[in-house]
Amino acid sequence: MEEMIDKVEKYKEIYTQLKKKLRWKVSDSRTLMMVASLYVTTNREFHMDQFEELSDYIKDEVGVFSTLKSQGRFTFAALLDTRFDSPKERVADFLAMYDTLVKTGFSRSIFTYIAAITLLEEENGQETAASANELYKKMKSEHLFLTGQSDYPLAALLAQRKQPADQLIGLIEEYYSKLNHAGFKKGNDLQSMSHILSLKDSVNPEEMVSRCTHIFDQMKLAGMKPKAMFYPQIALLSFLEDDTEQLAIVKNIQERLNAEKLFKWHKDLNFMMAVHFLISSRIEHSSLLQTSLSTTIEVLIQAQQAASMAAIAGASAASASGGDGG
Repeated sequence: MEEMIDKVEKYKEIYTQLKKKLRWKVSDSRTLMMVASLYVTTNREFHMDQFEELSDYIKDEVGVFSTLKSQGRFTFAALLDTRFDSPKERVADFLAMYDTLVKTGFSRSIFTYIAAITLLEEENGQETAASANELYKKMKSEHLFLTGQSDYPLAALLAQRKQPADQLIGLIEEYYSKLNHAGFKKGNDLQSMSHILSLKDSVNPEEMVSRCTHIFDQMKLAGMKPKAMFYPQIALLSFLEDDTEQLAIVKNIQERLNAEKLFKWHKDLNFMMAVHFLISSRIEHSSLLQTSLSTTIEVLIQAQQAASMAAIAGASAASASGGDGG
């Protein structure tokens, strides 16, 4: 628990620096909360000057109509800064991967940029990008009205498993059906939950659904309202052993964040942060997660945080109207 408290303190410290420096450039404080959380979940040092320099460099490298000309650049500066030792050197690769995704059929959007980040370390990014698009199209054929640009990052992550698209879609649909039968509500949140559970290898879907149901019930008993928007976090918690004990830690972290003047108005976001802080700690120690799954989950958490930032900023609506010039 002491480690969790340290993470909360680091989070507050980074957020305070960002708020002081960028309050006139970023309209919604939740975006800064997300940026700060990226450094905490990856256990990377934050340097304000380096972060600003990288943000400005990204702004200078993109087209005049790109989402990254505006406050979206801060999201991706944080993603690059926390994933690479020389982030500025990876900006060109990042933008090239975005173009590759667009050429394979993805729309120009903030979520395509997130998918591009997840593919940066792929040996054959072009091939995986094509597989991701194939997977996305099959997702859409199963759930036409649920599947949208926000599903791009998970399609990219799932494509990296190098399994046949039909096999993956079959597994996703099995999870979706079993979770719904267990009481989880149909919708985009349940689809995201199904995608996340499908990332875990060599596991019985019945067991994972049972774990998710147990966590859901334990949340209710603990007075934590298990809203549909929390389904992705419930899926993440199901990857841990002894989930009841882990949920108690999550509740403690969330209550600490709720008590902070800086964060008390964002209780739902505080739950998401608490889960991500806990999972990232388990990844660091590799005590409760399969080693092979750790890297995927680390990238997944970053993608989720970035996607939340995109939703907060309303960037998905802007990109749907064609307002992104790459």
